[in-house]
Amino acid sequence: SPTGADYYIIQQTIEGFNTSDLQWGTASARTVTLSFWVKSSLSGLYTVAFRNSANNRSYRATYTITSVNTWEKKIITIPGDTTGTWLSDNGAGLRIGFTLGAGSDFIDTGNVWSGVEDFAATGQTQWIATNGATFYLTGIQLESGTVASAFERRLYGQELSLCHRYYRRYNSTGTTYTAFGVGHYRDWE
Repeated sequence: SPTGADYYIIQQTIEGFNTSDLQWGTASARTVTLSFWVKSSLSGLYTVAFRNSANNRSYRATYTITSVNTWEKKIITIPGDTTGTWLSDNGAGLRIGFTLGAGSDFIDTGNVWSGVEDFAATGQTQWIATNGATFYLTGIQLESGTVASAFERRLYGQELSLCHRYYRRYNSTGTTYTAFGVGHYRDWE
């Protein structure tokens, strides 16, 4: 089970150029709607955390998985943050993290903005604590406004072209391999 400063998330960082129209950090901050499909072997309360690049603003949106091993569509509407600093350049404009577990240092009240870096709402299911548990996501879409439209499917060539913006190639002298993905783990102890 997660303790203290442990947290386990599946995170997507969205570039500030793509979030600047949300006007977060101003009195004109726009509401957003997140829609997605989820399936897990554990039912219960889960959290999607919205955070800024400085990690000093967060909103812990909650949703409930009611039926195990069944695809469920979730739609969550989040009010725009009128305070804090939200990048509108090529830096991290918005971080969205699906929380699978968190220690007490990163748990706070759900469905409110606060000036802390928290990943989970009080009552979060500690999915990570169950050996062999499964968790699947698909069809994730974030939109400005209060309505979730149908998932936007793009042609493979268009998606590939868009991905080139963030493509990184790693080479080490004298090796014959190239990494194409990046993952990390941090042990706080």
